[in-house]
Amino acid sequence: MLTDLEKSALGKSADELNASEKKVIKRARERRAVSSNANEEFLSGSDFGDRLADQIARIGGSWSFILCFFAFLMFWALLNTVLLTTDAIDPYPFIFLNLMLSMLAAIQAPIIMMSQNRQAERDRFMAAKDYEINLKAEIEVLALHQKIDLEVLKELRELRGEIAEMRAGLEK
Repeated sequence: MLTDLEKSALGKSADELNASEKKVIKRARERRAVSSNANEEFLSGSDFGDRLADQIARIGGSWSFILCFFAFLMFWALLNTVLLTTDAIDPYPFIFLNLMLSMLAAIQAPIIMMSQNRQAERDRFMAAKDYEINLKAEIEVLALHQKIDLEVLKELRELRGEIAEMRAGLEK
């Protein structure tokens, strides 16, 4: 059952809470941490193909890959136009090179899209983790406010009692 604090913090009834909010409330009651290493938690659910796609996208989207690939293209063009003037492997207009580049693009594009989809999934996962942590922090802050308010009310009651005793003592 939700306490008044949790109802006021979330503004929802117990039936309206999603699984994440229920988990945060349970951990707040148990005084357990909600935070964890979200990156490790996310990566633990990935398989070999996902990690491979991320690695290919990381390499394929780097300046070192672009520069190395540019150097390879220049080498290929020089090799087939200048060095091998006769018996060139792929004479100008470099049809074989064009075929290889098209096949590379056909393979690399979906892999990069898979990696981008995983990055979007990771962003949603991280946002959900941030929400849980922020929600628990809000609940804890509200609980502290409630405790302070209760302590202030207790002190006020005690002061009123002391004042009443002093009045009674002065009236005698």
